Amino acid sequence: MYRTNTCGELRLTDEGRTATLAGWVQRTRKMGGMTFVDLRDRYGITQLVFNEALNAPLCEQANKLGREFVIRVTGTVRERSNKNPHLATGEIELIVDELEVLNPALTPPFTIEDETDGGDDLRMKYRYLDLRRQAVRKNLELRHRMALEVRRYLNDLHFLEVETPVLVNSTPEGARDFVVPSRMNPGQFYALPQSPQTLKQLLMVSGFDRYFQIVKCFRDEDLRADRQPEFTQIDCEMSFVEQDDVITLFEGMVRHLFRAVLGVEFSSEAFPRMTWHDAMKYYGSDKPDLRFGMRFVELTDLMRGHGFGVFDRADYIAGIRAEGAATYTRKQLDELTKFVERPQIGAKGLIYARVEPDGHVKSSIDKYFTQEQLQAMKAAFGAEPGDLMLILCGETDKTRKQLCELRLEMGNRLGLRDKSRFECLWVVDFPLLEWSEEDQRFYAVHHPFTSPKPEDIPLLETDPGAVRANAYDMVINGVEVGGGSIRIHDSKLQDKMFSILGFTEERAQEQFGFLMNAFKYGAPPHGGIAYGLDRVVSLFAGLDSIRDCIAFPKNNAGRDVMLDAPTPLEPAQLEELHIDVKPE
Repeated sequence: MYRTNTCGELRLTDEGRTATLAGWVQRTRKMGGMTFVDLRDRYGITQLVFNEALNAPLCEQANKLGREFVIRVTGTVRERSNKNPHLATGEIELIVDELEVLNPALTPPFTIEDETDGGDDLRMKYRYLDLRRQAVRKNLELRHRMALEVRRYLNDLHFLEVETPVLVNSTPEGARDFVVPSRMNPGQFYALPQSPQTLKQLLMVSGFDRYFQIVKCFRDEDLRADRQPEFTQIDCEMSFVEQDDVITLFEGMVRHLFRAVLGVEFSSEAFPRMTWHDAMKYYGSDKPDLRFGMRFVELTDLMRGHGFGVFDRADYIAGIRAEGAATYTRKQLDELTKFVERPQIGAKGLIYARVEPDGHVKSSIDKYFTQEQLQAMKAAFGAEPGDLMLILCGETDKTRKQLCELRLEMGNRLGLRDKSRFECLWVVDFPLLEWSEEDQRFYAVHHPFTSPKPEDIPLLETDPGAVRANAYDMVINGVEVGGGSIRIHDSKLQDKMFSILGFTEERAQEQFGFLMNAFKYGAPPHGGIAYGLDRVVSLFAGLDSIRDCIAFPKNNAGRDVMLDAPTPLEPAQLEELHIDVKPE
């Protein structure tokens, strides 16, 4: 062995022991005739001491050490005179007798510290160096612990972990597939799975009853903070269950993770449930952040028809109440106006009203409304002196989305989105289908195998857009961390669903014949859920992006700048795969 102990292991109880350590040089400091070296490995940091008076050649060798040199040292553990309370090993140091340089190192392009001087692009390029930083490594350690706890929880409930293939068939709906050409089948392609959806349903047909898998999934879609082209799901499926069964079991898993990993206990009451309709009505989002209030207050009937053209022409008028924000200056209000007018949000402007200490309402639309009318608006908000009311108007769906962004921005500005506080929510009763004006057809909101609510099945014939899905999402702090549904297990109902989605019988058989045929051999009622492991870990770690809890992530352009992937193929490879690449 290269070492007898790790750099995070030795304590005051080890004083007088001889120990051998190995690791990376974090930093060196020369003070008079003494040289101090901080030696780092995955487990921590130990201070090494070289004394010129005791061993001048050894001290000279230590003075030549550079950052990130890999070394091995042997010495005696001694109590430190100037203890470091910030280090687990801060009460001891190692008086070095032997030093061996195992590997010198170039000066790294950024400091290997929690507060590094490296930008995102540089750290992504040298990710293997970035992973040496404790701030990054602890996220992967957290991820490891969470995966272990997931397996422990599900194993105790008789789930079987089953691996499903990575090379599958391409299917329509959903995001774009990543495709893989087949050399042995010229002109044909595999797809990388967006999820193991049909495969886990086949496992239920096979009688496996309870399945899970911590699995890589792939979607070729535009990236953002909570998306990567490849991501990891905690994928689960159960037979002979209804919606409440799935929700209860997997709410239990979330409670277990909070308890085991963070030591957070929730009340014994079940997590709240909110219909999709109410989520959109009151928060403009199907993943509302419930750490703070500011529910939408609709004002359309109250404020329209009083001569203010902007309101009179609007389909929808609504606002939020920011408690205690009436002190906002004109500059701050202008900043909020510019925020909602950004192209990404697209509002035409922002109306504000503040409640004065005496209860009087002062507004940017004073000249169009009487004080009596403004007092009625104040009452609708339930506003008190010191509160600020912010109002948007326009087409209903667009305005709700704009107001959602404004609500979140105000939550940030007022310090209401505390990352150490967690609010969990189930969103239920999603629409089963959504209509595309561009394509003049219905699309599945989730996927084609989601079951409609039993009581809504007759509406498939008369009003498909009104049908609710037997689906559910888990939302934590405004992030959708998991989602699932009860599946269609009746082949006739599945045929009907494909027909509504515009599949011909031949195309449905071509794309999903394997599943439809399997259902004819006795499919049990079944349902499931998938949690985004990356998203859950990032929430637990208080991160702003899932990239920071993935060992080797892609950048916002979907590139791995460390591996320089993707790259063009050699002409010989393309020829072997029967692929022609068109120049841009």
